[in-house]
Amino acid sequence: MATNNLVQRFYVTFVGAVGSLVLHICNRIGNFSIFFWLAVQTLFTTKFKWRKFFFQANRIGVESLNIVVLTGSFTGMVFALQSYIGFQRVGGEQFIGAVVALGMIRELGPVLTGLMVTGRAGSAITAEIGTMRITEQIDALRTLRINTLQYLVVPRMVAGVFVLPCLTLFATLFGIAGGYLISVHVLELSPEDYVTSIKNFVVLADIRGGLIKSSVFGLILSWVGTYKGFYTSGGARGVGVATTQSVVASSVMILITNYFLTKLLEQL
Repeated sequence: MATNNLVQRFYVTFVGAVGSLVLHICNRIGNFSIFFWLAVQTLFTTKFKWRKFFFQANRIGVESLNIVVLTGSFTGMVFALQSYIGFQRVGGEQFIGAVVALGMIRELGPVLTGLMVTGRAGSAITAEIGTMRITEQIDALRTLRINTLQYLVVPRMVAGVFVLPCLTLFATLFGIAGGYLISVHVLELSPEDYVTSIKNFVVLADIRGGLIKSSVFGLILSWVGTYKGFYTSGGARGVGVATTQSVVASSVMILITNYFLTKLLEQL
């Protein structure tokens, strides 16, 4: 009898814990989705603040250009070197240019740009808005009848969507150039083979798919960054926690979304 009671208590506790976890997850997803819907609604029902947009585009895009170019360049160099090691075994060195270009355009360019901008600009978005929250600056804006979503959230999200494709183009171009540098001047391969393989195998659909991915990644990092900052609590420590959660959540969402976008674009 005592054993049966113990088992029943275990099942009740286990089911209760699972139920609480599910409710917590659904609540977080619901709040996250509602925040996005309100931001989109604000975008189309209020006057867009172009000055804020250009300011955020500068902070997210121009100030991230150096690290994006550096990342893309060395990624292309390493990719060319690793491709050479593999193709040398089967006699396919003439395809290194196509492999580097397709890899940078379709996957590495958008994903690495999204991850690097998340670490640099996404964290800054969360920290800035989170600081405004704990210092009650957002409440002060509301007392002045300023739409906080229009003022703080929408310009950052729109800037992220439009700036990330531009950064991805720079990362991709410098990655291909880095691969060319290694292939021609270090591995002493034919520059004509490198360029010709790119012309023969890279099509416009590859470039379009990479830019679509980067736009989605820009939306994700700005969406998560503004959401985490907007609902920061717990003082200065809370800002640090929110910033860390923002970077981790954005990075994971980018990697997961990349898979589904790849499957979708492949079918289309």
